[in-house]
Amino acid sequence: MALVFAALACFHLASAEAQVVASRIWPARDYTRLTLESQAELKFQVFAVKDPDRLVVDLETDMTPALADLDGKVVTDDPYIKGLRAARNRPGVVRVVLDLKAQVKPQVFTLPPIAEYGHRLVLDIHPLVAVDPLAQLIEESAKREPPGKPSVARLATIVIDAGHGGEDPGALGRRGSREKDITLVIARRLKTLIDAEPNMRALLTRDGDYFLPLDVRVEKARKVKADLLVSIHADAYARSTARGSSVFALSDRRATSELARLLAKKENESDLIGGVQLEGKDDYVKKTIIDLSQTATIDYSLRLGSSVLARLGTVNALHKPRVEQASFAVLKSPDVPSILVETAFISNPEEEKRLNDEAYQDRLARAILDGIRDYIARHPPRPASPLALN
Repeated sequence: MALVFAALACFHLASAEAQVVASRIWPARDYTRLTLESQAELKFQVFAVKDPDRLVVDLETDMTPALADLDGKVVTDDPYIKGLRAARNRPGVVRVVLDLKAQVKPQVFTLPPIAEYGHRLVLDIHPLVAVDPLAQLIEESAKREPPGKPSVARLATIVIDAGHGGEDPGALGRRGSREKDITLVIARRLKTLIDAEPNMRALLTRDGDYFLPLDVRVEKARKVKADLLVSIHADAYARSTARGSSVFALSDRRATSELARLLAKKENESDLIGGVQLEGKDDYVKKTIIDLSQTATIDYSLRLGSSVLARLGTVNALHKPRVEQASFAVLKSPDVPSILVETAFISNPEEEKRLNDEAYQDRLARAILDGIRDYIARHPPRPASPLALN
């Protein structure tokens, strides 16, 4: 018998507006997200069925092309969804069935309209056991060493965060470039360069086009006891003439400029755009108290930022000659020095063109690596950090 595990409902009659106008699937190792977008909030019920494992979503709506196209959007290497189909179940109800590859832990919630999105019904398909970033790092590190020859060198662990992703495209360039794509390409290039260094290894917070909440990005860095976190972005401004690279660290007071404050506000809104169920969340990012430990971390973040900024200045003009500070949620780890790098202004047509050039992407990645290398030369990894032996 079907087991009802979640149900949310709005309290208005179904109308022509409560129809699915867009559907999106974002597969990833961390989790797969199904998003159904409508002009009015959908009334729905979700339940699980066993033998074989399936999730069923009953929508009080009519069949639309966005629902009919769902099956074709499932990729063969999706970790959790094997197949997906939608059909009219009874008058006024469309049934969406997800055939699963294994038992999962689903999360269902709705999001109000924001940015270019209307109402969204979000179904996140998580594995029963969450992907462990520490195990992932150990697995990747093991591939670097020949069998039977473990390294005893202390490797600096660098977590690279590609900003935005999935439902959250980030800033958009006039040529159609999306910040989330640019950041992922540069992050991957930087990881390749770091992994080639004898005393470093890197872990990506995301290695695909999917949304990751800001607190999860920070949590991944903390779980692997990272020595550094570098978040990659591509800035945007109302005036297309704005240009240059910037580096930001966390502020325990006010932002160092109005632009830094506005940028932090915009980046912190990524959770609202990408889609996070905020009710009931009690994570440390939202309740972080700036203590002596974090004050020291900010100091090291500023040193790292200065090293990276100096190297970026050899590749691109600098928007500001110093590291700026503001209350960026992704930088709020109390024990991991963290910086946010705005590689260039994607809103500037000239810089947008450069950001899409492979050679330029490589130069940016190498400049960030050189800045990290300069910092580590002066501040070697902490001996007490885990994974000292590899």
